[in-house]
Amino acid sequence: MTNTSNVRTILATDCGSTTTKAILIEKQGDEYRLTTRGEAPTTVEAPFDDVTIGVSNAAREVEELSGRKILDDNGQVITPAAADGSGVDLYLSTSSAGGGLQMTVAGVVKSMSAESAERAALGAGAIIMDVIAVDDGRKDYQKVERIRALRPDMILMSGGTDGGTVTHLTEMAEMLRSADPKPRLGIGLKLPVIYAGNIEARKSVEDIAGDIVDIREVPNLRPTLDRENLGPAREAIHDLFLEHVMQQAPGYAKLTTWTSAGIMSTPNAVGKIMETIARERKIDVLGVDIGGATTDVFSVFGGVFNRTVSANLGMSYSICNVLTEAGIANIARWIPFMADDAYLRNQLRNKMIRPTTIPQTLRDLQIEQAVAREALRLAFEHHKSLARGLKGVQTKAGVEFEREATGKTLVNMIKLDMIIGSGGVLSHAPERAQSALMMLDAYQPEGVTMLAVDSIFMMPQLGVLSTILPEAATQVFERDCLIKLGHVVAPIGTAKDGEPCLTVAFKGSTTEIVPFGQLRLIHLKEDQTQEATITPARGFDVGAGKGKPITVTLEGGVVGLILDTRGRPVVIPSEPTQRVAKLQEWLRVLGLAVHTSAPE
Repeated sequence: MTNTSNVRTILATDCGSTTTKAILIEKQGDEYRLTTRGEAPTTVEAPFDDVTIGVSNAAREVEELSGRKILDDNGQVITPAAADGSGVDLYLSTSSAGGGLQMTVAGVVKSMSAESAERAALGAGAIIMDVIAVDDGRKDYQKVERIRALRPDMILMSGGTDGGTVTHLTEMAEMLRSADPKPRLGIGLKLPVIYAGNIEARKSVEDIAGDIVDIREVPNLRPTLDRENLGPAREAIHDLFLEHVMQQAPGYAKLTTWTSAGIMSTPNAVGKIMETIARERKIDVLGVDIGGATTDVFSVFGGVFNRTVSANLGMSYSICNVLTEAGIANIARWIPFMADDAYLRNQLRNKMIRPTTIPQTLRDLQIEQAVAREALRLAFEHHKSLARGLKGVQTKAGVEFEREATGKTLVNMIKLDMIIGSGGVLSHAPERAQSALMMLDAYQPEGVTMLAVDSIFMMPQLGVLSTILPEAATQVFERDCLIKLGHVVAPIGTAKDGEPCLTVAFKGSTTEIVPFGQLRLIHLKEDQTQEATITPARGFDVGAGKGKPITVTLEGGVVGLILDTRGRPVVIPSEPTQRVAKLQEWLRVLGLAVHTSAPE
């Protein structure tokens, strides 16, 4: 383990599927700050087939911008720092290049052990290719064909409570043996299988499939019906990712000899920084990373971390999946000008076949941001369905067969303290108020919630740093990464437009009375706070119960303090002319441009 007591300079890289990003963090006085950032194309594919070339190129840009020598004559990162001041004390890296971590999960019962396995894999930063379960409705030969065809990086197998029957698990092991699955990378290697099921079935599973696949045993994901133990499986996934996937990807074996700690998968690293922030601030956090192909959602509620990936929801390659899943009517309801369905569909299809293009007009941008609202909403619905407590029933000794009622979701919007948005459409929106409005419309926060965005998407690098030097990661996250947009106050309830809804009395200052159906912006700057008593009208709730006031300290941001009385769920007029007028009214409140003419 690297000695971190005298660390003054840190280089951290994130090898993405298209771009490798490098950041230089330096200690200034008693505080760590981001000083330089560089990027270069990722070189994991032909003609280079060596990820370290992209890393060296990104680090070289940091060298040129900072005036500090970081690379030796062979293009390798110098670590630890030399006596002449060259190099860095710590070099860390994350990666999602080469398609990230792709997994299949298998469980006895789809809604119980398979769902626990899914939560464990998603939390470890995996993209799940399929969920195989005894009761998933497919015939055995179909499951065998599916397992054989998928070629994942690894399989997570679970099921049964400790001490229960072993029949279903041995059947699954027989299925694995019949399928004889091969890993995505590494010719001639056995596919890694993490076994996290009934302890009594371990030996049988090993005897049946041990010569076909590489079995790694960890404690049961569900030792009892009402307890979940995801930690050991997540750690095993991470270790196998380094041992199997990273070692086979072009150039990664070389890169691991450069780094001061193991390479971490990008989504796993983003999850780590979310966990660190929630723990250190003692708050509940919801985070999202919306990309071109996938949307990752992270949450920490009551200290419980969950991550989900919606691998079919994104803003370029997957934009037509959003259209299919949300429906054209749900996208059109967020578009602040008159446009027919055929026009909208064509715009989205154009984006899908030209995924690297960016909007050229305000109209194009507003269509894209309407799609983003639906992608964020759908990914959040998926997250809520998996981030939940446990409630199971046993109908036969030791075997879970049915779930009378699913556990309640852990996502509690009224208790949520902060929403953090990341990914191009949120981090790089032309106006920060556009990011705020997208998150407001998609997540519809309740009570009092801080909205924030990641300035330049450095959360992966800070996530891996948080496992080595948490104070440095936290300081850089708060000073250089997190951009606070401002608090939003949103009462739960519904009424007719213009009816009484909310009164906000600022201590020693003004009182704002906001009727139902409005957005209102109070110009409260970053780091400005104001104590206020928030009183909802009868029938509305801001956290203390219907009609009951709360006294809180409200904080501003680059957008300001937003008072949202549009109802929960947000009420949008169904009549097109009224809808466009209402959407344009909300845009104007936040100082955003509107269109007055229909598209040609």
